[in-house]
Amino acid sequence: MSARTGEPFATERAVSEVEDLLGGPVPSTGPTVGEGDPDTGEWTATSGAGFRIVPLWEGDPLTGVYAPEWNDAEEAAEAHLAALVAELDARWGAHRAVAMHVALFRKQEGAPLPPLFEALLGQDLYGDLTVWGPVPAAVAGPAGAPDRWIAVCVGHSDGDAPLVMAALVSDRPVTELPAGER
Repeated sequence: MSARTGEPFATERAVSEVEDLLGGPVPSTGPTVGEGDPDTGEWTATSGAGFRIVPLWEGDPLTGVYAPEWNDAEEAAEAHLAALVAELDARWGAHRAVAMHVALFRKQEGAPLPPLFEALLGQDLYGDLTVWGPVPAAVAGPAGAPDRWIAVCVGHSDGDAPLVMAALVSDRPVTELPAGER
């Protein structure tokens, strides 16, 4: 569960939060650290060497939900993501997709993963990434700031867990893992 539980999705708010994330701090080194709400413990962010991930929206739990309500929940999450992607495309140009299946397969095999992918899967964000970047430093922050990559995705851990939309910022390229890399 994330700290976004119970909040309705609003495209304008999500765009604003993605832009804030893009211009915000990103640790250059250090371990991956999850952050939680001090009162509830619900996930608020994950930061690691070169990246930061935050939840943007969380749907209702899917406990006891079956088709067609299940399909409706997935379609609503995908519509929210599509609306956000359209707004971000208008700002930064066409996005590209970064598939998560290689990272998931590697995790299932117990193979090591780069910290960013480990953190995404650690938050059950199994959905493919929609990526922009490098976003010029002039957009991302103050003059002289490094270029950054931004991505959004929707995922959930199992059939009963709510769908979660998240955004990430990275000071390093966000690219798909090669299938044969270990």
